[in-house]
Amino acid sequence: MSLSVPVRMAALLLLFMMAAWYESAHLSALADPDVWWHLSTGNWILQNHAVPHYGLFSQYSNLPWTDSSWLFDVLLAFAFNLMGLRALPVLLMACKVAIAVVTFVLARGSRLNFWPAVFLAAAAQYAMPALPPEPVVCSIVLFAIELNLLFGARRTGNVRPLFWLPLLFILWVNLDVGLMFGLLLLLLFSVVACGEEISRRSRAGLSTGQSPAVPPAIAAMVLAASFIAAFVSLYFFHSFSAASEELWRLVPYVQSLHAISFRRPQDYVLLLLAMAACFSLGRRRSRDMFQIILMIVCLALAFTRQRDIWVLALASVAVIADGLPMGIVIAERANIERAWKQTKLATAGLLLIAFIAAVISRVPSSHETLLSKVGETFPVRAGDYIRANRLPPPIFNAYDWGGFLTWYLPEYPVSIDSRATLYGDEINQRYFKVTTAEIPLDADPSFANARTILLRKDSPMAVALSAVPQFRVAYQDDVAMVLLQNQ
Repeated sequence: MSLSVPVRMAALLLLFMMAAWYESAHLSALADPDVWWHLSTGNWILQNHAVPHYGLFSQYSNLPWTDSSWLFDVLLAFAFNLMGLRALPVLLMACKVAIAVVTFVLARGSRLNFWPAVFLAAAAQYAMPALPPEPVVCSIVLFAIELNLLFGARRTGNVRPLFWLPLLFILWVNLDVGLMFGLLLLLLFSVVACGEEISRRSRAGLSTGQSPAVPPAIAAMVLAASFIAAFVSLYFFHSFSAASEELWRLVPYVQSLHAISFRRPQDYVLLLLAMAACFSLGRRRSRDMFQIILMIVCLALAFTRQRDIWVLALASVAVIADGLPMGIVIAERANIERAWKQTKLATAGLLLIAFIAAVISRVPSSHETLLSKVGETFPVRAGDYIRANRLPPPIFNAYDWGGFLTWYLPEYPVSIDSRATLYGDEINQRYFKVTTAEIPLDADPSFANARTILLRKDSPMAVALSAVPQFRVAYQDDVAMVLLQNQ
């Protein structure tokens, strides 16, 4: 028995720190294409003490734009001002630790239910690979917290924790558009609560095996308060509408918005999690409409868009954990036997902090070293050449580089970046059709008017333009090619 505590402690540290340790070695945060425009926007907000309403850093600066993740951008910029480029991997590492912790809690990790929870949390983390240092990591943490509160209320009948949800949504609405998933989850919870109340009145009691119903009046009150909280933003109702537009927008050329291809091991782990959740419902012969509808909706979301696979991973963990054979025993003995006593919890917390500090120390502190790492993915040297030689604007840039250029070359407004709600379907589709030679070059005004062109060296467009007399190669390295359009 004395050996079990160190073993479990080691397993928890491995579970919580593995993803952060991997990030400290690979620094994948520096290769993310979207974090840069979040950083640029956050710096702008700190400097101007206001939130943007138009397309900053873009050639389409007259178009309206709502920064739905303004609070995340500010926190990112604040961390950058403290730590420099080191802030990006450190922030992502902290988010990955938070995701590991909340997933373990969602899996109902305890001393009586330890190893199943460790396995579920590890599988869920593996099914959500390559998480970027973007606002979506905040949504993953907050969605897991919401799931834990809702499942706990249905399991125990204790509704008091639900009154924290409006505060959670006040934070969420300013961090990420993923709050729409949270509101839909809460709406489903309330509708099912009302349906169960109607069913109980008609049959004078719940069927065997169903979770105790949450009073529909409480559910409706929490739902109303949460919807009101979703408007508590510097953008007011515009934040809600912008979140809806961004979440459901489809850009056919963006890989993360495609359906799951099932060509990665992570996809099959996600499928196994979903299958295990469905098997758990069937094995219990569950009539819990909340869990059944939740799985149907999450399956539809995740399998049609890779960007939303985390929704299905977390929902599957919650459903599986709720159906573990010892789950009822744990609920009944919750006040008698805790997962960790205070001394053990304090020890675990201190060890976790020590390991986090050790992992963070592995991240290089030199700006030049980190910028060199950035230059493996983005046109750092090409940007230096453009700035040093004062090449003429406007610029036409690669899609994935637009966000980086808003930070590294702010004096050159970009022709496009990944802010889909800023550019709209017409501009996005026109750009991709030009770069894939589906329409003539002069059909896109941003290219027709461009005097400096910055593309990936090995891209088909760069190779083709370098052979056209109208263009000349001004600079190239192993990452980028800069072309000038002869006037």
